[in-house]
Amino acid sequence: MRNSRTDAVVAAIAIAAWAAQVSAQTPPLTVQQAVSEAIDHNLSLIAERYNVTVAQAAVVTAGLRPNPVVTVNAMLPDGDLVESGIATREGVLRTDYVLERGGKRERRVEQATLAKSVAELQLLDTTRKLVLDVETAFADVQLAKLNLALARENLATFNNVVSINVERVRTGDLAQVELARSRLAALQFQNDVEQQTVKLEIARNRLAVLLGRKSGEAIDVAGELRRDAAAVDHDAVKARALEQRPDLRAARSDQARSTADLRLQLANAKIDYTISGEYHREHGGGFDGNAYGVFFSAPLPIFNRNQGEVARADVQRTQLEAKTRALESDVVADLDAAFAEYTSARQIVERIERDMLAQARDVRSTMEYSYRRGEASLVEFLDAVRAFNDTTRSYNEARADYARSLYTLDALSGKVTP
Repeated sequence: MRNSRTDAVVAAIAIAAWAAQVSAQTPPLTVQQAVSEAIDHNLSLIAERYNVTVAQAAVVTAGLRPNPVVTVNAMLPDGDLVESGIATREGVLRTDYVLERGGKRERRVEQATLAKSVAELQLLDTTRKLVLDVETAFADVQLAKLNLALARENLATFNNVVSINVERVRTGDLAQVELARSRLAALQFQNDVEQQTVKLEIARNRLAVLLGRKSGEAIDVAGELRRDAAAVDHDAVKARALEQRPDLRAARSDQARSTADLRLQLANAKIDYTISGEYHREHGGGFDGNAYGVFFSAPLPIFNRNQGEVARADVQRTQLEAKTRALESDVVADLDAAFAEYTSARQIVERIERDMLAQARDVRSTMEYSYRRGEASLVEFLDAVRAFNDTTRSYNEARADYARSLYTLDALSGKVTP
């Protein structure tokens, strides 16, 4: 029995030392610092930024004009034929240039610019989702710390009870079996401490990965779980979301890009002209001569008038209009659900604070005092401790749900940074 008590004390000391080591290795982060670090170092976001660079390169490509074509050739017949005047040596220099019609270059630039805008807004939306993930992971770490602190408090309480019971057994004031029961209860709370420690480590690892750090790197958080004093205005959040959400703005920009694509395909249906100039140098039979030529060519749009791409662009434009309307509907539905969760979490937090938390703590304190005086049984004391533990843990969960609901409403409304 004494070894079990020693193990519990050693475990508590080790956990406290581990927590102190974590705090010493790295200063605790606020939620704003965590979000800033994630935006700078998150690997997925870094990869997403290259899409904007690719889109910018496409804008450059779209603005390029066709290159002129230069052709050089030489005709070198047998020397006897040249001397007899039957053939001549010829050198030809020719240049061809395509004249684009229909404003193709302007239409390409317009479409590529809008595609770049879509890529930028998609990056902003990825950032918005990352911020929500970081804030949620941050709240998870805060919750895990609160639950671990509660488990340690319970363990310390029962370790103290075990110490008192040892003395009471020595003086003959308590049966040995009662001491064994209190030690067993202390071991159960020690297991709870270890479980909560693992949950805290998992939450920290998840946050570290989101911040772009290595998994397992020591990390700690500072500050209380978020709790806004002012109530959230549902209508204001909905209006802001429909106006500012990056994914909605990206969908609308993609819709505009599809319209520009239709204009580009209509422009591509216009035939292009090719103009050419040629210089011809001849030598043979004792004479030298020059010849010049100008040429004009154009395809006959009999079969291919780009009708397939025009039809494709027109259907795609209609499709993106439908997708935009569907996304707007999804945004409103998500906001309604998130607001319901926010309202429920806020009410639960207030109810526990008003009607349950203080009462549960008072009952535990009273039963602990009565148990130490021998006026209450260990079972009654354990029931009071477990009731307090369940109430406090429910309170912690409700606070975390409330904080997450606030972060979710921010994200759904289009807010990118805290």
